[in-house]
Amino acid sequence: MSPSSAGPAQLVVPVHVRDLTPADLPGCAWSGSPAHLVQVARELERAAAGEVDYLAVCTPVGLPEAIGGVDYQVAAGSGTLWQLAVAPALQSCGLGTVLIRAAEDRIRSRGLRRAELGVEESNPRARALYERLGYEAYGSRPDAWDVEAPDGSLRRYETMCTLMRKDVS
Repeated sequence: MSPSSAGPAQLVVPVHVRDLTPADLPGCAWSGSPAHLVQVARELERAAAGEVDYLAVCTPVGLPEAIGGVDYQVAAGSGTLWQLAVAPALQSCGLGTVLIRAAEDRIRSRGLRRAELGVEESNPRARALYERLGYEAYGSRPDAWDVEAPDGSLRRYETMCTLMRKDVS
């Protein structure tokens, strides 16, 4: 059988999860605008203070291909997952699942029993992932944040989020 008739090739690459560092930020431009990366840098300062964990799923050469945080200050007894992102070219390859499971491990390691998150109602793919991983909707709320336009100006982005949670004990 010739390579062209063998169908698509499959490549398996091992990944590992570690804490995101400031040195990683230039390689995370895929996750958002320069203003977003400034915000992530501020969250890394909070990570150094123990208020949050900010994780990276990395290739064998150490490049982050999925990132996201767990905030321990939002809801008592819970870790709140936020800013979850997977490099666009690698979405639907399992990296989001690896990231979320690692975040849940961090929540458990702090003796907490619940993981929470909000997912934009306009993002059914992400919601389907969370549901596959055992998250259940329990409400909704509006949310908003600043986004950077190509000219560098900021505008307020407003959305409605479905609130989801899971027992991780």
